[in-house]
Amino acid sequence: MHVVYPGSFDPLTNGHLDVIQRASRLFDRVTVAVLENPNKRGQYLFTAEERLNIVREATAHLPNVEARTFSGLLVDFVRQVGAQAIVKGLRAVSDYEYELQMAHLNRQLLPGLETLFILAATRYSFVSSTMVKEIARYGGDVSRLVPPATLRALKAKFGQG
Repeated sequence: MHVVYPGSFDPLTNGHLDVIQRASRLFDRVTVAVLENPNKRGQYLFTAEERLNIVREATAHLPNVEARTFSGLLVDFVRQVGAQAIVKGLRAVSDYEYELQMAHLNRQLLPGLETLFILAATRYSFVSSTMVKEIARYGGDVSRLVPPATLRALKAKFGQG
């Protein structure tokens, strides 16, 4: 089965990477879909190309994982790559409420499309891209929260290299 794991990944965290690695063991093929939202360009720390490169470097050891950017409707991307399902990571109940709504909407747009949830590993359940950016911006140590590719990119972005 081919699944899509979508997100902004701004930046990729160890929580994201954990979901990708676990999905790669469960499914034949995983496409990490890096969202490129033109309406939010100024809100991202990293460009879509930078985020894509970070994901590709962090997942290079996983032969059945590819990363691509997408914009527009997720269901159109899922259809384009020929995937059968969407995979989402859940950290907390608040994630579930939002993701449940999205899963139902996606299923309305593409009948039969399943969304499968992978619970965040306990050690990453508190990690969010927003918090990682905030800690890194002020020079805090995020080395246990992100893969090496993200750490290098954060240090370069904030002039801490």
